Amino acid sequence: MSKTVFNKVDYDLGSLIKAISLGEIGLPDIQRPFVWKNAKVRDLFDSMYKGYPVGYFLFWQNAIATDSRSIGTDAKQKPPRLVIVDGQQRLTSLFAVIRNVSVIRENFEAEKIQIAFNPLEEKLEVVDAAILRDKAFLPDISLLWSDKTDVFEVVEKYLEGLQGTREVSDDEQRKIKRSFTKLQGLLSFPFTALELAADIDEEAVSDVFVRINSKGTPLNQADFILTLMSVFWDEGRSALEQFARDAKVPSKGTPSPFNHFIEPSPDQLLRVGVGVAFKRAVLKYVYSILRGKDLETGTFSRERRIEQFKLLAEAQSKALNLQHWHDFLKCIRQAGFRSSKVISSTNNIIFSYILYLIGRTEFQVPEFDLRAVIARWFFMSSVTGRFTGSPESAMEFDLARLRGLKTKEEFIAALNSVCDVTLTNDYWSVTLPNDLATSASRGPSLFAYLASLVLLDARALFSNLRIADLLDPGTHANRDAVERHHLFAKAHLAKQGIASTRDTNQIANYAWVEWGDNADISDDPPSEYVPIMKKRFKQADLDRFYRWHALPANWENMEYDDFLRQRRELMAKVIAEGYATLIAAGPGQVGEKKELDLAALITMGESDAVEFKSTLRTNLHTGQQDSKMEAAVLKTLAGFLNTVGGTLVVGISDDGTPVGLQQDKFPNEDKMALHLVNIIKARLGVHAMTKLHIHFEDNDEHRVLMVRSEVASEPVFMKDGEIERYYIRTGPSTTELTASQTQQYIKQRFK
Repeated sequence: MSKTVFNKVDYDLGSLIKAISLGEIGLPDIQRPFVWKNAKVRDLFDSMYKGYPVGYFLFWQNAIATDSRSIGTDAKQKPPRLVIVDGQQRLTSLFAVIRNVSVIRENFEAEKIQIAFNPLEEKLEVVDAAILRDKAFLPDISLLWSDKTDVFEVVEKYLEGLQGTREVSDDEQRKIKRSFTKLQGLLSFPFTALELAADIDEEAVSDVFVRINSKGTPLNQADFILTLMSVFWDEGRSALEQFARDAKVPSKGTPSPFNHFIEPSPDQLLRVGVGVAFKRAVLKYVYSILRGKDLETGTFSRERRIEQFKLLAEAQSKALNLQHWHDFLKCIRQAGFRSSKVISSTNNIIFSYILYLIGRTEFQVPEFDLRAVIARWFFMSSVTGRFTGSPESAMEFDLARLRGLKTKEEFIAALNSVCDVTLTNDYWSVTLPNDLATSASRGPSLFAYLASLVLLDARALFSNLRIADLLDPGTHANRDAVERHHLFAKAHLAKQGIASTRDTNQIANYAWVEWGDNADISDDPPSEYVPIMKKRFKQADLDRFYRWHALPANWENMEYDDFLRQRRELMAKVIAEGYATLIAAGPGQVGEKKELDLAALITMGESDAVEFKSTLRTNLHTGQQDSKMEAAVLKTLAGFLNTVGGTLVVGISDDGTPVGLQQDKFPNEDKMALHLVNIIKARLGVHAMTKLHIHFEDNDEHRVLMVRSEVASEPVFMKDGEIERYYIRTGPSTTELTASQTQQYIKQRFK
C-alpha cells in the first residue's frame, strides 16, 4: 500500500471551536472574504440539527509550529499547529455563530450572522423584521452557547415572551426544552478532518484541494501567503485588509488610500510588498522563503523565517505609506490617465507601484525624475498590454533586471531601455495600427489614445473644453461629460449594409465629444453634421481638431473601410506623439506645450507638426545645388507658421534614416545657419524669423539642423519670383491654398 500524505483525525464541534479560540487551528478573519449567504449558514446548522453529514475539513500541519513565535500581538495563546486549506467557509460559519463574532464580507464590512430558532416547529431561519416580532422564535441561537448565560435561562426567557402572546401547554413546554437542548448539544456533532503532512509543498496542497473539491475556488499562491501571514504576522495581514477597505470609501478630511484608479485587494497589496522586499513576482518561491525554507536543502529554519518576515514587514510599511501611495498615483496622472475607466489592467498599476517604491526607497531617485520615468513606463506597459497575458511571468522577468543594479542612474536607464526596445518604429507604424483594428470596448490601445489626447492638451471634438477636464472622475451627472461618438453612425452604416457590431464599433470609428453634441448628431451621416460643426470654429482650430482626433482630410465623404484604415494610422501617430511628450527634453511648465527632443521626433515620425528633409539645398539625385530643395524647406516653414507651428529637421530622410549635413557642403554650421536665415528673410519676410529658432544636434554620429517654428501672429507668404504663395499644414504635408481659399483662411485664422 502506498504511503499517504495525510492523517484522518476525528473532532467534535466543541473541540474545533476550542482549538480555534486557543489558536491551535489558524482561522484567519478572511482567508478569503466570507462569501456564504446567511441562508447557507442557516442550512448548515439545520443539517447538523437533523443529523445529516456536512463534509470534512482539510488542514495542513505547520512545519515549524513547535519553535515558532508570532510577529505582532494577537490574542491567540499558541502558534497554530494547523492551517485550514478547505472548509474555511464552513468553519468560519460555525465559529461566528457559536462564539457570536462578526465575519468580514467581500466589501470588508463586519457583520454578525444572526440565526433564529422556532423550537416548536424545530425550524431555523435567517433573522428578519418579521421574525424579530414573532415570539415563537428565539432571535439568536448564539445565546445557547454564550458564557454569560445557560440553556435554562434561555428557555425560561423564551417561554416568558411566548406566554405573553398566547397560552403554552405542558406538552409544548416539554418540546421546547427538548428542542433547545438538542440544538445546544450540537457542540458534540462529529467532524472528520484530513491533516496533510507538514513536509509536502504548497503545490501538492493545492493539487489535493482541486482534486477533492472541484467546485471550490482554486487556491493560488497569494492565498497561501496570506494564510501564512495570519499564522505568523496577523497584524501585517490586518493592515493589508484595512488599507484595501479604506481604499473603497472616500474620506472626509482625513488621509486615506481612496483614489479614482484602483480599489486594491489584499492580494494585490501583498504583491507590492513581496516585489519590493524580494524583487520577486512568482509567489510560489516567496511562500517557501517566508516559511523559512532553504530552497536547496529543503530544511526549515525559525531564524530564516523571522528574517524574511522582517524584510516583508519593512517593504509592506513602504507600500502602505499613504504619502508613497498618492505620490505614485501622480505618475499615472502624468501619463495621461484620469480614472479607472481608462485602465485596462490593474496589474499594470500594481507592478508600476512596485517599481516606483524600489526607485524611491532603494535607489533614492529624485521624485521629479522618478515620476517621469514611471509615467513613461506606465504608458508603455498600458498601450502594449504588457501585464495582461501572463502578468506574473512578465513581472518576474522585469524585476530580474533590477537585482544587480547599484545606482539610481542604472535604475532609470534600465526602465528607459525596456521602453525603447518595446516601442520601436515598427511598433508605431505596424503593430499599433493593427492593434487598433478592433471593436474591444476596453482595449489598451484605445485607452492609450485617450491618454494621449490628455497629454497633448486636446479638446473634445468640435468643443472648447479640454478632454482632461471632461474626464474629471470627481464629476457625476446622468450622462458623462464626454462620450464616445460613432463618427459614422450605426444607423447610417446599416443603410450601407454594414450592421455587424464588430464593424460599426471599431475603435477607429470613435471620437470623444461632449454629450450634448453626441445627442444632437444622433444618426446623421458625417457628410451632413460635419459642415454644421465646422461653422463653429476658424480654420486653425479645425486643423488642430483634425490633428488631435486623427481625422483624414475630407473624411466625412470617404468610404467607411478607407476611413478606418487611414484613421488607424493617424491614431497611432497621435499615440506616438502623446508618448513622445513623456520623453521630452527638459522640464516643461504645467499647461505648456513640451518641446520634443530629436529622438522623440524620429520615434513619432512625420506629422502635421514634424517634417524631415534630407538636405537644405542639394538634390541627392543630381548631387548639385537645387533651388527646389530650398523652396521645399521654406514651404514647410511657412506651413508651420501659418498653422500650429512645428519642427523641421534637416539631415533626416522621410523614413527617419539619418543622412547628415555633409551633402550640402557648407564650410561649417555657422555658414549653413546664416544661409538659411538669409533665404528666410528674403522669401518669407523678416517678421517670420522672430518665430523661428535654429540649432544643431547630434543623431547617430550625424549632425542635423533643427528649426522650431512657433505660430505666426500674422499671415506669412512665400515669395516665388513675382508671385506670393500661401501654405498651410494639412496632416503630414504642406498645401498651397488658392487666392479665394487664402482669403477665407486668413479671415478665420487671424480674426
